[in-house]
Amino acid sequence: MNKTVFFDRFSSRHIGIGAEELQEMLTLIGVSSIDQLIYETVPDAIRLQGDLNIPDAVSEFQYLQELKQTAAKNRVFKSYIGMGYHGTITPSVILRNIFQNPGWYTQYTPYQAEIAQGRLEALLNFQTMVSDLTGLPIANASLLDEGTAAAEAMHMFYALKNKKAKGDTANEFLVSDKTLPQTIEILQTRAEPLAIKIIVGDWRAFEFTEKTFGILLQYPDREGAVEDYRALVEKAAAQEIYVTVAADLLSLALLTPPGEWGADAVVGNTQRFGVPMGFGGPHAAFFATKDDFKRQIPGRIIGVSVDAHGKPALRMALQTREQHIRREKATSNICTAQALLAIMAGMYAAWHGPEGIRAIATRVHTLAQVLDANLKKLGYTQRNQYFFDTLSVEADAALRGKLQQLAKAAEMNFYYGAEGVQISLHEATTLADVEKIAHLARLELTQAQKEKYLRQLSAVLDAAATLNELDLTHVEPTTHAVPQHNILRPDVVAPGLPLEDALFNAAQKAQNQFLIQSVLDE
Repeated sequence: MNKTVFFDRFSSRHIGIGAEELQEMLTLIGVSSIDQLIYETVPDAIRLQGDLNIPDAVSEFQYLQELKQTAAKNRVFKSYIGMGYHGTITPSVILRNIFQNPGWYTQYTPYQAEIAQGRLEALLNFQTMVSDLTGLPIANASLLDEGTAAAEAMHMFYALKNKKAKGDTANEFLVSDKTLPQTIEILQTRAEPLAIKIIVGDWRAFEFTEKTFGILLQYPDREGAVEDYRALVEKAAAQEIYVTVAADLLSLALLTPPGEWGADAVVGNTQRFGVPMGFGGPHAAFFATKDDFKRQIPGRIIGVSVDAHGKPALRMALQTREQHIRREKATSNICTAQALLAIMAGMYAAWHGPEGIRAIATRVHTLAQVLDANLKKLGYTQRNQYFFDTLSVEADAALRGKLQQLAKAAEMNFYYGAEGVQISLHEATTLADVEKIAHLARLELTQAQKEKYLRQLSAVLDAAATLNELDLTHVEPTTHAVPQHNILRPDVVAPGLPLEDALFNAAQKAQNQFLIQSVLDE
């Protein structure tokens, strides 16, 4: 053994054959080396000719040192990209006691349900949370990600629609072009072997045919707009076409849940419920549907039963889909879950409670309103009449480029589309962040826009000297960015009524102070 090599190497701890056992095996087989065994076993057509172009093996310590050096080159920007991924705050109690606790994170799935009642209770809590927010009676114990959940819904409804079909099958699945792009790509990949035809287009122009079995809508959509899909959903139901809605779970604390306006399934992810973004994933997806489809729902369901002593007991229910029971009819395998992240999301909801979740959603939306008001004062056009947390600002290529340069210098990431810039706020956003974004936007105003801006704020300038005397405690928003009352949850205040929320009053004051200071800075 080379005395200069690090002693603690993974290969020496790996549970496998040693040098003597290896030689005994090769002798018994009749070959001189592992390379010869591979050469004689793997066909030439698929075997790599030559050595792998990889560096020599290193120890764990060496690898971590190299990784730290590489990571140190990163610049950590504040992200307002959205597109299904949002900043969130993980409560310390969940971070310490679940995320960093091997009692929770070492098991990928609760195979031994009889000795995992705590885990099953946590997953039941997750299901209950999803059911409450989506407005549907049944939810599973998580899936891999939002795109996978949408694909599972497509598969489920395709099978249901064609279960008794004779002859040509209904194989067209209509997908709104405002669906998240990663979801569309997963749908297209999953549809190909099933001979399902994915049709991506404007949901307002959907044309149903006898071949249509389902549709997918995004709520709010990829650009942040909140649309009223009721008429389309009613039309689909009349023609026995299944409706799947990919929803932002936090927004459903304020918006009317899809289950209440006719959706057959609601899917999405729970990342913004206290789960760090994790470099893009994975994040626990949710899948909620009507009770009619409980025997077709993918994944697993945690159910409540009683034990031999008549006491409440939890168990994994309705597993006939699972790979280990009926493999030939499985719609998912035993590992189709994100148990740890689902538990974190469920505990996040339990920690904050219904009022806390609504307060977080209200705060995010209020900050978006404040930013929207600032951008409009600056002369920008914001395309989303109704929104939850995402603004879509019109900008030509030149303006997008300038804003991107400024954002990079300010260490902020926005989403730059073909027609403008999208800014998505989130739980970790502060009023100072909003002010910084608005200040960045102000730097790119043309001289004409600046003059218009000054004229619009002349009244505010006149009042600047007496700012401390202004009574803003009863200011009502001139517009409410969440849609009209038929979209709002019935227990959320409707537009035109005072927002009895101290946060809004504080935000309104901060907004006026910022606008005044912006003009004074000119």
